[in-house]
Amino acid sequence: MRNIRSMPISGRTGALRSLLVITTASLTLAGCGGGSMFGGGSPSSGGGSPSMTDRFTQLFSGKSTEVGAPQSPQTDENDLTCPSVSIRPGASTYAVGAAGKPAVGNDLAFQATITRTARSCDLNAGQISVKIGIQGRVIVGPAGAPAAVDVPLRVAVVQEGVTPKTIATKVFQTNVQIGSETSVPFSLVGEDLVYPVPTGTAGDSYIFYIGFDPQALKSQAPARKRR
Repeated sequence: MRNIRSMPISGRTGALRSLLVITTASLTLAGCGGGSMFGGGSPSSGGGSPSMTDRFTQLFSGKSTEVGAPQSPQTDENDLTCPSVSIRPGASTYAVGAAGKPAVGNDLAFQATITRTARSCDLNAGQISVKIGIQGRVIVGPAGAPAAVDVPLRVAVVQEGVTPKTIATKVFQTNVQIGSETSVPFSLVGEDLVYPVPTGTAGDSYIFYIGFDPQALKSQAPARKRR
């Protein structure tokens, strides 16, 4: 199982029911909520306010793709190819447990998933500048989550092949305000990711990998207990 879809949820009962489904499924993912899957890099803030959702829509004109839906590279009138987006295996969810506890069962504080993606590529002075749009959802677990959580996401440009080669990688971070909610959507637009224009047909094997990267966070506020 590679990706997990998150559906809008209303009410605490519905949220916890969906949480149990996602939690059970996430146990089949190797490295879920674990270490970095893409290598190093410093984080950039992506923001988490409603205006970021508007920005997501404006930047990509609503041409986003639901996670799990078929994708193919996009080619513009200048033959500039913008690679497709895929979720890195083992990095499709971000689960955090209560302080000192594993992120399972009643000790699960919250879990984040990715639901939609979008991308845009521009050519500038021999470099391809990329904007990656990511939408997802944070669901509060039985142990209770902080009033706000930081969600770390890494984007990597990879040349697929017998030995995959990472061309460029960058970490983005968004702060999600939870408050008293049990299920909260988030949006992030990652910018300033650039890589050299590939030579020949090499670009045909390029792909954008995205996923959660917990190691990019320096610290996480302790979870608040539910009453």
